[in-house]
Amino acid sequence: MPSIPGYRLNDPALPPSPLSDQDLADLKASLLFGEDDVAALKQAEGVVADQVEAILDVWYGFVGGTPHLLRYFSDAATGEPIGAYLDAVRKRFGQWILDTCRAEYDGAWLAWQDEIGRRHHRIGKNKTDGVTAAAHIPMRHLLALVMPISITMRPFLAKKGASQAEGDKMHAAWTKAVLLQAILWSRPYAKEGDF
Repeated sequence: MPSIPGYRLNDPALPPSPLSDQDLADLKASLLFGEDDVAALKQAEGVVADQVEAILDVWYGFVGGTPHLLRYFSDAATGEPIGAYLDAVRKRFGQWILDTCRAEYDGAWLAWQDEIGRRHHRIGKNKTDGVTAAAHIPMRHLLALVMPISITMRPFLAKKGASQAEGDKMHAAWTKAVLLQAILWSRPYAKEGDF
């Protein structure tokens, strides 16, 4: 496990997800996410592993240049970005890129998706890093960010000589995997029985 503060994939202390393996399999089927996508993501890891910081530069440039998104990383009283918070999240976000490429889709992975969802929702926002940023990220922004995180990945996947067809497969798999996770992260936002 990486030594990243607040990073908890494979942490046995996390509560298990209430979703069953069948729930996850059904969701993956709805997304047309299959073994070919898992293989494409593993290929993508080899392409993007040494580009993580450059990818994060693009994503942080987008968030930093979008005031309504930057406020979720800014002090609620002053409106000033919280540098230490941005840095801590960046480390976890970089690991998330790699985790997305190598996900096992098991119980530990599902538990970590629940935890990530809680960290965006008012029940857990700011607690990991002890900050005073906006106390809740609306679900609309959580889901909307699937697009910039997916679209901006294409140029990075195109590096290192992948054919157009390979690049398309990796990009489609990446987009499905990001949407799958965003859907799982939205669970705390749904009333009991509605997810």
